[in-house]
Amino acid sequence: MPPVPGDISWAPWEGVGPGSEVLGGLVGKRVLDIGSGSGHHAVHLARAHGARVTAIELSTTQHARATRHYSTEAGVNWVHGDVIEHLRTADPYDAAYAVGSLAYVDPHTSLPALRDALIADAPLIFSVLHTDLHGRGPSTTVAPREQQLLLRKEPAIPVDMFVLVPHLWEDLLTSYGFRVEAMNLLSAPDAENPVVHQLIRARRLPERRTRISSRPRTRRPPAPHAALGVGAIVLGDHGLLMGHHRLGTTELPGGTVEAGEALEEAVVRELAEETGLTTRTEDVILLGTLVDHVGDVLRVTIGAVVTAWEGKPATQPGESVGDWRWCPLDDLPSDLFECSANILTAWRPDLPIDHTPTHFTPFAHRTTADGLT
Repeated sequence: MPPVPGDISWAPWEGVGPGSEVLGGLVGKRVLDIGSGSGHHAVHLARAHGARVTAIELSTTQHARATRHYSTEAGVNWVHGDVIEHLRTADPYDAAYAVGSLAYVDPHTSLPALRDALIADAPLIFSVLHTDLHGRGPSTTVAPREQQLLLRKEPAIPVDMFVLVPHLWEDLLTSYGFRVEAMNLLSAPDAENPVVHQLIRARRLPERRTRISSRPRTRRPPAPHAALGVGAIVLGDHGLLMGHHRLGTTELPGGTVEAGEALEEAVVRELAEETGLTTRTEDVILLGTLVDHVGDVLRVTIGAVVTAWEGKPATQPGESVGDWRWCPLDDLPSDLFECSANILTAWRPDLPIDHTPTHFTPFAHRTTADGLT
């Protein structure tokens, strides 16, 4: 029986990712714990945050464990049953969360049921599997697939789960009346463990009035046709920090901006994930936007200068770019990735770099006695 924790762990590892603060203030609020298991998270929210938690669990064994230990716990209502059936007659909830359990339910069933059972602007926070213990990543279609559920000292159990790429979860949530606020990947602290979980933070939108339109409209987001990324210029005493991509190009640290992420935050995250260097958002200066096309996709790249950092660059496990080295500005490699070449020529037009045509729009900066801010 797990003890009542000091915080919610959205992944199997303590201290990885945020805690219960992502649910917001819960004092006196009705909170739904979906697939509550042994009930330790529900008890934590009732004790530490003053929430009125309904802990619903389909498993007879898990429900019995929870009630055997916490049946008299103030602030927790223990329900044994199916969450979809429960939501059809339950009073509206102020918040809902699930640690791993929503992956077992068809999102075309669970998400509309949760939308109808949550008040307007209520948070829906849940974690789901992203990369399994065999290193297999998420699916690009909304369909269940067989996964292995590991139990302590017991053989693995085959189960059907919805393991979806982040943009599919975002499409589903948006189409069923939610606004996605953040999506984070939570990796195991052990570098040898390939398992990754997604933490998805969404909010139930208010009902929309029917609008008269001259053409059919839908709540579904448009098909993706643009890509937004960042690239970091880290200039040290021995040159410019650059790495080797496994596909053969040399490039700056950087990558795709995640949902709900500020541009400076993306630079800080990508720099840490790819190189191991740490910096702060206040030490990131955004240069401007570079716009070009790759096939039918509009690509927007934001160049940034990192003015201060800590650590030594090193190849990070699981990253596609590594072998970081300091390259003198007068001897830059010729196999530069297109986006990196464009960022560098926008930063220093005098650099002798061959690059593809692009449109650069600089951001406005204030000039102080210390230079660019």
